[in-house]
Amino acid sequence: MTRPLRLGALAWQVERIASLDAYAAHLDRLVAEGAAGADLLLMPEYACMEAAGALTTQPDPTAELQAFCRHSDDVLAIMRDAARRHGVWLMPGTLPRPEAGRIRNRAPLIAPDGRIAFQDKHVMTRFETESWGVQAGDPPGVFETPWGRIGAAVCYDSEFPALTRAQIEAGAWLILVPTCTDTPHGFNRVRISARARALENQCFVAVSPTVGAAPWLATLDDNHGAAGIYGPMDRGFAADGIVAEGPNDTGGWVFATLDPTTLEAVRQDGAVRNCRDWPRHVPPAALHGFSA
Repeated sequence: MTRPLRLGALAWQVERIASLDAYAAHLDRLVAEGAAGADLLLMPEYACMEAAGALTTQPDPTAELQAFCRHSDDVLAIMRDAARRHGVWLMPGTLPRPEAGRIRNRAPLIAPDGRIAFQDKHVMTRFETESWGVQAGDPPGVFETPWGRIGAAVCYDSEFPALTRAQIEAGAWLILVPTCTDTPHGFNRVRISARARALENQCFVAVSPTVGAAPWLATLDDNHGAAGIYGPMDRGFAADGIVAEGPNDTGGWVFATLDPTTLEAVRQDGAVRNCRDWPRHVPPAALHGFSA
């Protein structure tokens, strides 16, 4: 394992944006705030779609997606410039990427020198498939960083244990969860899933949501959540597994210093050993018979 990581997770308050330059200024301001207190910054799924308000004349999900896709390269360049300017590792949320005849929801991880790698969303929500036509991307992978291997599970992906488990088995000790949910129900599904993934894999999981009302947009019209960083519920950690958590539906950063060696300790000598005891094979459920 490697040295501790100072992580920042953002609850992104959606703002009314008049131009791509205004989006760049908003992003730059948030990255500057976060970089003052962290080595790696996590931002929400689809936060950059606030820029769609500057590209369309009225709220319409299809028009917003199409307009944004025409500027997807420009937005990615804005994200890369922010990471370079502030010398920070940055996952600036996700953005729709039209590539090879289809649109994917992609989460870039940008190094301070501008190098970029992507994690795609793998399991799509009904809105993405039925209203947008956004398609499933590449399966889960891991990123090599100065702090070891980390993974990302974009929003709905965090609700499927096998996806995160594949990243843990590939060496990830931290899972980043950029999310965008328009109801408390949706956010609680992600939050509870993130805490469950931390419990069952004895790893760290960080969640970054969009928050606030934006009636001028169809895609980010209502946003709920709280930024949070979670760990195992075992020796050396909080009883509820919460490392840091912000208030509900309120913009701002939460920070935590994460030491991967603490995970090794709890995996070896915890009250339970969830990570080690993960079953390799689960046979089909049998029908139990009753006797008199």
